[in-house]
Amino acid sequence: MLKEKATKTYGKELKELTKEEIYFLLLDVCKEMSDEKLTTCKDGKKKLYYISAEFLIGKLLGNNLINLGIYEDVKKELAEVDVRLAEIEEIENEPSLGNGGLGRLAACFLDSIATLGLHGDGVGLNYHLGLFKQEFVKNLQKEEENPWITEKSWLRKQSDAFTVQFGDFAMKSVLYDMDVIGYNNRVNKLHLFDVEEVDEGIVTDGIEFDKSDVKRNLTLFLYPDDSTEEGRLLRVYQQYFMVSCGAQLILKEAKDRGSNLHDLADYAVVQINDTHPSMVIPELIRLLMAEGIDIKEAISIVEKTCAYTNHTILAEALEKWPMHYLETVAPAIVPIIRVLDAIKKAEYSDPSLAIIDGENRVHMANMDIHYGFSVNGVAYLHTEILKNTELKQFYDIYPDKFNNKTNGITFRRWLLHCNPELTNLLDEQIGEDYKKDAENLKKLLEKKEDAEVLDRLLTIKNQNKKVLADFLKDTQDVTISTEGIFDIQVKRLHEYKRQQLNILYAIHKYLEIKAGKKPSTPIVMIFGAKAAPAYTIAKDIIHLILCMQELIEKDEEVKPYLQIVMIENYNVTKAEVVIPACDISEQISLASKEASGTGNMKFMLNGAVTLGTEDGANVEIHELVGDDNIYIFGEQSETVIARYERGDYRSRDYYEKSPVIKAAVDFIVGDKLLEIGHKESLERLYNELLNKDWFMTFPDMEDYIAAKEKAYADYEDRTAWAKKMLVNIAKAGFFSSDRTIAEYNKDIWNL
Repeated sequence: MLKEKATKTYGKELKELTKEEIYFLLLDVCKEMSDEKLTTCKDGKKKLYYISAEFLIGKLLGNNLINLGIYEDVKKELAEVDVRLAEIEEIENEPSLGNGGLGRLAACFLDSIATLGLHGDGVGLNYHLGLFKQEFVKNLQKEEENPWITEKSWLRKQSDAFTVQFGDFAMKSVLYDMDVIGYNNRVNKLHLFDVEEVDEGIVTDGIEFDKSDVKRNLTLFLYPDDSTEEGRLLRVYQQYFMVSCGAQLILKEAKDRGSNLHDLADYAVVQINDTHPSMVIPELIRLLMAEGIDIKEAISIVEKTCAYTNHTILAEALEKWPMHYLETVAPAIVPIIRVLDAIKKAEYSDPSLAIIDGENRVHMANMDIHYGFSVNGVAYLHTEILKNTELKQFYDIYPDKFNNKTNGITFRRWLLHCNPELTNLLDEQIGEDYKKDAENLKKLLEKKEDAEVLDRLLTIKNQNKKVLADFLKDTQDVTISTEGIFDIQVKRLHEYKRQQLNILYAIHKYLEIKAGKKPSTPIVMIFGAKAAPAYTIAKDIIHLILCMQELIEKDEEVKPYLQIVMIENYNVTKAEVVIPACDISEQISLASKEASGTGNMKFMLNGAVTLGTEDGANVEIHELVGDDNIYIFGEQSETVIARYERGDYRSRDYYEKSPVIKAAVDFIVGDKLLEIGHKESLERLYNELLNKDWFMTFPDMEDYIAAKEKAYADYEDRTAWAKKMLVNIAKAGFFSSDRTIAEYNKDIWNL
């Protein structure tokens, strides 16, 4: 296949091509094959539009070759000319279109929508420089721009263009599509809107740029720094641009398929992924009114068309925009929002149900719940908390709208692509049916007493540890022991995810080793996380982790027993190397604060054992694998919620009662770290923990230490540990995004 293509495209033999030429060749092959699939796609009358501010899609070449069914053939053909496919995959830039779990979930969902043969596209923005590229300088996070768009890429420019009218100017969109190739099934699209005027040249120091120059900066960055008024306004400009373009595309395509717009809900369903796309509701109403439909009917049509996914329990993460922002950015929808608010205020006197509050702020989630037909949480515990506490006032009036859709991940990327040796073992032992129906992984339980299978699981894990060790040496010049326990926490840096708890344990372990209590197996603690540029305490936690990494690296007494590594610029590509190597998966968020998590599922699938709180999807993992195959610690969500309601938590009380907590916390501002780190940063974090600790690190700390030590001790029995690995892999089938999407379709979309 490739030999003929090489001759036709470049007039050369395959073995004469450069790696870049082979990459472009494979790009063309994938596009041609997806075009063929597009012509055979059977499009239903009704279409899904999944609107999201983020799509963390990762590199696409390997995933697309797998989904097209040609990965092994291509690998073999390249091997014949002494080229490794992995080297070709490295050439691709990772698209800078997302940040954390929200965006990765959206990417997995698009994969599963296409894999299940459903008619549904993604809608987002074509960010040129992403969130930022993270660099570590003097043990501090430094943000740099992260360009990824090249002249030849997966992006395909389309002819569709829409005009978006802002307050005092208008902008015309440019549409780029990316193919979303399902596994042995249809091809859908990810629609990414952009503007011609965007100018990467206005970025100066790091990621600084003129946030008031909207025409030139609109699609530069994901989540512009919102610590300033201009930054917050820019976010609203981005959100309105995304939903206005999306809404215009939805109506155009519905009409092309035969809709008269009065019957829009028969032709389109819009899934609002978190609150960023919420303005699609008033924008669709406005556009329907422009088509001659009166406002009452337009509202009724949109109510039947839009559904909302809630991704957070944190009140501060539910967007509330000052009305004067909307009057500046999108004045055309302001009268509609006022009408939507007035209708609900006439029905309900409870001020917490209002769309516009007493401070003239627009509550996006409230608008979504009132004027969408479905509201879903993303894990059983999360949905129950929404129903019983956080959104109880809404659940009481709309019980039929609320439903749970526990998150999932696509096994094609998070197993087949990133862990081929484990995939081969599964293929041999249980057949390949699990690739289309992940519940078939349960067949692996029949091998729980098979010594050969258990031994191979351990061998594969050790091979993956060596791959990660080589990767860290190549990319960061860090040397780690492949004989150690790989204890890993990789996720967005946020206090509720409690990286601070993990690094306090590291300090505790360091002090124990210095006192002569040395572990029998070395411990390698690996972190990976970006902190939002304006999130000072999160950046202080990164600083503490990096300072501890340096301290231990220089301590010959401790280094053989404990190592700390912070992965620089953690992203999907790095996750694909990190996750297969993990022994212990750190999922330690404060109970009641993590909506779901999806990293926990990826680690589980790859044979890691979870150390976590009863939070998010950990609850369902615990139920599936049983007490013996997970390490649960910490207070229950009910206890945490009650303490917040009482408002009586004092972190200093725990600090003063516990010598263990006191020793670890005091070490932050002790001489050894102050010699390495920045006094202001370390003291600020110390004071935050001692005087606030909003996400309750201290009440769980001693229980966390005990659970971690138990896991480390159990690791010593390699056969027993291999059985835990096997059970986790076998029970991971529930967390396939194919299952999640099938539930969305059955209960919400009805495609």
